Amino acid sequence: MRIALAGKGGAGKTTISATLARLLARGGNPVVAIDGDSNPNLAIALGIDPAATAGAPGLPFSLVSRRLVGGPSLTMDVEDVVDRHGVVSPDGVRLLLMGEPGHASEGCLCSAHATVSAVLGDLGDRPETITLVDMEASPEHMSRGTTRHADLLVMVTEPYYRSLEAVRRIAALAEELPIPRVGVLANKVRSAGDAKAVLEFCDRHQLEALGEVPWSDEVVEADLARVPLLDAAPDGPAVAAISRFADYVREAAQLGRTTGGA
Repeated sequence: MRIALAGKGGAGKTTISATLARLLARGGNPVVAIDGDSNPNLAIALGIDPAATAGAPGLPFSLVSRRLVGGPSLTMDVEDVVDRHGVVSPDGVRLLLMGEPGHASEGCLCSAHATVSAVLGDLGDRPETITLVDMEASPEHMSRGTTRHADLLVMVTEPYYRSLEAVRRIAALAEELPIPRVGVLANKVRSAGDAKAVLEFCDRHQLEALGEVPWSDEVVEADLARVPLLDAAPDGPAVAAISRFADYVREAAQLGRTTGGA
């Protein structure tokens, strides 16, 4: 199963992606995490020593062969790609990094997005593996079709207008891609009113509500301490909520395997 997480900057995608990846791995699933942001932070959120990724070039563009039909494809087996370019995080999550800009004024990141898309596409042939892609805040990954191979697009939102408006725009673009399921995960929920606002938004725009993660000072404290949330507050309310979402993902992945899907 391949899951892409998108949303407005600061909504909490990276914290949720990292925590979810490690919880799924603890449950016995092979997990590949892809940092699909050209300004990567997923390694730190996973608990990887910064020295392990310092100077890492990210996925080489040479891994991709462009095709007129079906989009970009890999030039080597995807497991070899993960083995050669992946960094192992706590709990055995294997992390891949999208290529970063090396210099100012060097042009667009088209090849970087194409490489992530190709890896995501080929990982669909590994139904036992759960792949998580932490996307950048920009909707560029939608316009470039980076997430076209995702089985589930999770739009992470805070319960206020600008964050919900970003989700609305992403959802409109997602309708033009062959993503089977698109849903909303509310984050930083402080009250019943917050939860109600997100549910009303989902109803108004015919979007599936996937759950909610409460506001927690522990998340802020963990970030300030540069410690993964799962290590800093394993029994806290935010981790408990993400754990419930992990159960949902496992069930969806199992259903996909038994029905011949992702």
